[in-house]
Amino acid sequence: MMSDSLVIIPTYNERENIESIVRTVFQLKKQFHILVVDDSSPDGTTDIVRALQKEYKEQLFLEVRAGKKGLGTAYIHGFQWALSRNYAYVIEMDADFSHNPEDLPRLYHACKVEGADVSVGSRYSVGVNVVNWPMHRVLLSYFASKYVRMITGIPIHDTTAGFVCWKREVLEKIKLDHVKFVGYAFQIEMKYKAWKHGFNIKEVSVIFTDRTKGESKMSGSIVSEAFFGVIKMRINGLPR
Repeated sequence: MMSDSLVIIPTYNERENIESIVRTVFQLKKQFHILVVDDSSPDGTTDIVRALQKEYKEQLFLEVRAGKKGLGTAYIHGFQWALSRNYAYVIEMDADFSHNPEDLPRLYHACKVEGADVSVGSRYSVGVNVVNWPMHRVLLSYFASKYVRMITGIPIHDTTAGFVCWKREVLEKIKLDHVKFVGYAFQIEMKYKAWKHGFNIKEVSVIFTDRTKGESKMSGSIVSEAFFGVIKMRINGLPR
């Protein structure tokens, strides 16, 4: 079954969520393909995906990487996989339902119909739309995006968002092999480069709901990479 759109879902120990998220995406009226990029999860995530592939032939794909290499490199792997095929739109999405699959058609529509080159599922473009996060984490995320906007000048409210639709042309323009960051700073860097190239970035307001199953992958090193990485980006610039 053909589709012009690929949803990339990076996974590490997501056996509790992966089947449900895959089935929910495939139940949408708009037809998407899914690529799961798994970092050799020891919990059997890949076994579940392989079983689902028998049901969703030519719609569900799996790439397994050796070892835990980080979110950013998982997406880069997925982007390169997509560019080697004929997808016109490539979407980043978490496996844990923090990103609502029902919003996928809205992100797609923003690029396909409304003229955006990049559409961002934004928690902060209209108020603060976060559910189930403790207040300290809401504040950390909200002010991190404010901080990034202040340092870089990028005109986006949710600079750290990980729910993003990219037109193929944007990914082809950005030199993916030159992307430096692997954690949440990866999200900032990709948007920054797209903006620097003059691409049109549109925010689509979404409600972010924290995971109810499985464990968060957030760590102190990820936060510090984002904090100091933004300063380096601003001072040094980045190869685009």
